[in-house]
Amino acid sequence: MEWQAPAIVLETRLYGEHDIIAAVFTEEHGLHRGLARGGAGRAGAALWQAGNLVTARWVGRLADQLGHLSAELVHPAAALVLEDALALAMLRALTATAAGALAERQAHARLFAPMLSFIAALTGEEESRPALLADYVRLEAALLGELGYGLALDACALTGARTGLAFVSPRSGRAVTADAAGQWAGRLLRLPGFLAGGNAMPGPADWRDGLALTGHFLARDAFGHHHRPLPAARIALFDRVAALAGDATQAPRPATEPSESP
Repeated sequence: MEWQAPAIVLETRLYGEHDIIAAVFTEEHGLHRGLARGGAGRAGAALWQAGNLVTARWVGRLADQLGHLSAELVHPAAALVLEDALALAMLRALTATAAGALAERQAHARLFAPMLSFIAALTGEEESRPALLADYVRLEAALLGELGYGLALDACALTGARTGLAFVSPRSGRAVTADAAGQWAGRLLRLPGFLAGGNAMPGPADWRDGLALTGHFLARDAFGHHHRPLPAARIALFDRVAALAGDATQAPRPATEPSESP
C-alpha cells in the first residue's frame, strides 16, 4: 500500500535517536502519521518543521499500519515566518490545533485548500500578516464545522433577526442580538463583526474576541470530549493577541450557563 500527495506537516515526535513519527495533512488522506527515518537529523529537522508544505509519500504493507513517511520540501513556511513572532504563533497554533482535533485518516477536503491558502498568505508580505488573524479565526470556525460542531452565526437564536448580532451562546453556539441578550450579555461570548457579516476592518479586539469564541468550542467539544486541553501553541496565540488588544490574559469562559439564558 502506498500513496503520494501534497501535504502540510502538522507535528512530529521523536522515535528513537534519529527517527520521528510525523503527522501530515493531505486533501485525500486527511491526518496521516508515519515513521520518518532520519527525521531527527539536521536535514530531516529542516524538512519536518510544522507548517511546511511538502510532497509526502507513505508506504505500508497494510493500510492500517503506521507505515513509513518520506517527503520532499515544496515550501519552507516555518523558516519564512521564523523572525515574525505573530506569524509564527499563528502557524504553530494552526498546526497544533489541527493535529489535536482531526481524526486520523479521515478526509477533510474542504479544510485542506483553505489551510493551504492561509499558509501561503502567511508567508507573504510581512505587513499584511496581522490582518490574517481574521482568516485564522475563520479557519478554526471551518474546522469546528468539519468536526460537526458548526456555529450558527447567521440569525439570532431568540428573535430570528439577521442584523444586530453581537453575541454567541457558549452553550448552543448560536448568535444573539444585543437587544435579545439583555441581562445575559455578560455571560455570552462576543461575536466580532467580521464573523457576523460586518464590513468594518477588524482590529486586535475583534481578533481577540474571535479567538475566544472559537477557542471556547474547540476546548469544550473538539478537545474536551477527548479529555485533552487546548494545545499550548493555541493558548499562546490567544495570549499574544489579547496583549495586542491591551488586555491581560483572559480566563476561559464557562462552558454552560443558566437554562433560561440564550
